[in-house]
Amino acid sequence: MVAYNSEDDHFRDECGIFGVFEHADASALTALGLHALQHRGQEAAGIVSFDGQQFFSERHIGLVGDRFSKPEVIGRLKGNRTIGHVRYATAGGAGIRNVQPLFAEFAGGGFAVAHNGNLTNAQKLQTQLRQQGSIFQSTSDTETIIHLIAMSQAKGIVNRLTEALHKLEGAYSIIALTEKKLVGVRDPLGVRPLVLGMLDGSYVLASESCALDIIGADFVRDIEPGEMVVITERGIASHAPFAPKPSRFCVFEYVYFARPDSMVEGRNVYAVRKAIGAELANESPADVDLVIPVPDSGTPAAIGYAESSGIPFDLGIVRNHYVGRTFIEPTDAIRHMGVKLKHNPNRLLLSGKRVVLVDDSIVRGTTSRMIVQMVREAGATEVHMRIASPPTRDACYYGVDTPQKEHLIAAKNSVGAICETIGADSLGFLSIDGLYRALGEAHRNNDIPQFCDACFTSEYPTPLSDRAENAASHHRLVEVE
Repeated sequence: MVAYNSEDDHFRDECGIFGVFEHADASALTALGLHALQHRGQEAAGIVSFDGQQFFSERHIGLVGDRFSKPEVIGRLKGNRTIGHVRYATAGGAGIRNVQPLFAEFAGGGFAVAHNGNLTNAQKLQTQLRQQGSIFQSTSDTETIIHLIAMSQAKGIVNRLTEALHKLEGAYSIIALTEKKLVGVRDPLGVRPLVLGMLDGSYVLASESCALDIIGADFVRDIEPGEMVVITERGIASHAPFAPKPSRFCVFEYVYFARPDSMVEGRNVYAVRKAIGAELANESPADVDLVIPVPDSGTPAAIGYAESSGIPFDLGIVRNHYVGRTFIEPTDAIRHMGVKLKHNPNRLLLSGKRVVLVDDSIVRGTTSRMIVQMVREAGATEVHMRIASPPTRDACYYGVDTPQKEHLIAAKNSVGAICETIGADSLGFLSIDGLYRALGEAHRNNDIPQFCDACFTSEYPTPLSDRAENAASHHRLVEVE
């Protein structure tokens, strides 16, 4: 996992995947679909296409709109079958060699793969594969899948992929393209999303339904946890390569990652976030004049908080949407400006008011502290903070870039201590049961939770083999020293 970006005290989204089977405008549609999924990864993007004879690949560092908007780029991606990927590096590090989709030539033909998630035993598998003669061209955990397929003695690409998947631990939604097939699969717990759509009789696979909307495709259904769909010229077939398990979909998709206009696992994300805000108002009321969202991720929850509490909602903080990570080379003086580069208070609105700020999460506390200070300096007489999720107490190992546990403020501090650190008059987090209630569940089932909520509870639904091995290696090194 790459180092957490301390300049932006927020979780980084993972990756987004998209695929089209047999449409005349497949490459252009894929570029549009990736544009809709840009929130899931802003570091790099790639598309692989197939024209019946040859595979074509375009992989670039940068945003989709910057790299795939020119007609000549789309023109080079010939064919009516494509898969695409947007990436933020959570495993393997940055660099063009890790940009997906990855492509390989097997004895049975070409194979391209795009992966959203993180394999928690990739290091272990790669060590075994290297001992068997594999030579890796990237540092991405996704390449592990290619080598496992290459080593398989099973007949047919679907059986070889299935055999490879049975060796994986962690979270994955995968789209793969062969000369005859478009394949989509989710891990047995369904941690990461994948949906099926249809456009003009052609099948479409995407991480979220918002990517279907942008191209005018109809939403058909979610790919089920542990399901593999194989799309060919004859149609679509569903396979169940794994024994059924209770779903453990990532609950933070609802809190932050998914776009508000997406339908995820049968739930509208915007509606869930409003419900989260309503639960937060019931659990942590505040005697204030205004409810103010920390834009943009806190806005739906703030609306729900305001509606439930009867306190007026207003935009007391305005976000500058045109500030990116590369807009200037930061000097120390610029770095000290912190959130002022992206947020500015509406002073006339805030002056003399008691306000409650609603945000989706607190990671290290640096951004929250600066925002509270900024609102106070704008004239607010009281600043209360309400967080639309439980305290984040542990790192994610399933494809989300989070700080290690020791850098999470809630991992080592009480709510009172966090409140003092960020300088708020009061602080309230949503409870874990409140989060589940907002999702339509009566409470969290502590025997088998309905979602993956490990970042809040430290209860991971799959083995973390690489983490355990790294910890053991560190322990052995300490003993030697």
